[in-house]
Amino acid sequence: MSASGEISSLLGYLNWKRRHVLDMVDGLDEADLRRPVLPSAWTPAGLVRHLAIDVERFWFRAVFGGDPDAIASLATPADAWQVPGDRPASEVFALYREETARADEVIASSAPDQAPRWWPDYRDDQPPSDLREAILHVLVETATHAGHLDAVRELIDGKQFLVLD
Repeated sequence: MSASGEISSLLGYLNWKRRHVLDMVDGLDEADLRRPVLPSAWTPAGLVRHLAIDVERFWFRAVFGGDPDAIASLATPADAWQVPGDRPASEVFALYREETARADEVIASSAPDQAPRWWPDYRDDQPPSDLREAILHVLVETATHAGHLDAVRELIDGKQFLVLD
């Protein structure tokens, strides 16, 4: 498979999981989007905000894009999970859509074997070796969180994510 075919395939799966995340919060009212259901106390809106800031913005705009505005805007991990009380969940979902679109721009303008342009000194792990490794990481993280939303949504109102073959 060519490098462009490989990236296209990875993005296809990543976009599927991005849609999965948004599908699982679709139709919930503001109260349910802000209600912690599990003992860890995260909320559906908070999880989507985390994906927007700590995942999409961090890995693509900051780490691979080297965007100084993205780097400067990164919150501490706990902060990204919190949605300010005056911010409607619809704005969080718009932010997620915006960050995924901007991430796709970084991916489209980068080579699959591109090394990171920035890595934070506060992390004790190693950066990914290249863009394809970062896409795979984001795909796994997004799929994992989509599964978390599946469970929470089922607890809230019984809705299940169905995959039709």
